[in-house]
Amino acid sequence: MNIYEVQTRTPLLMQKLLMVWEASVRATHLFLSDAEIKQIKEYVPQALNAVTHLIVAERESGAPIAFMDVEDGRLEMLFLLPPERSRGLGKQLLQLGIQGYGVLELTVNEQNPQAVGFYEHLGFETYKRTDRDEAGRPYPLLYMRLRK
Repeated sequence: MNIYEVQTRTPLLMQKLLMVWEASVRATHLFLSDAEIKQIKEYVPQALNAVTHLIVAERESGAPIAFMDVEDGRLEMLFLLPPERSRGLGKQLLQLGIQGYGVLELTVNEQNPQAVGFYEHLGFETYKRTDRDEAGRPYPLLYMRLRK
């Protein structure tokens, strides 16, 4: 496996990461309808292109299996293909984010209890909760920061 920060964001790479995003969301964001996933998916490429640090994990074949986005000490996204979950890759990426990119904060959907538990297990705690997500949808968000 290879983990690296993307230097050139090609359309092909963005397409592959969008596939990782969608597979991950469909496996973990069970509170979202198919229509909502499709609607959110339209904005993911823009978000992937806008973030400062895009870190990708890929197989030896070059196929992406996970990625994370980091912006100003915040983990903006962390998505893994479903078969890669519970194998330590998410922990490896998050620790890289903390140690290499200064990640201290993140936001997670409250209705994704596996992700909430994962972040808590790795030392994050909730400091704020909202009843709606950033787009105003009725999906509570938890704002978490790394315990000191």
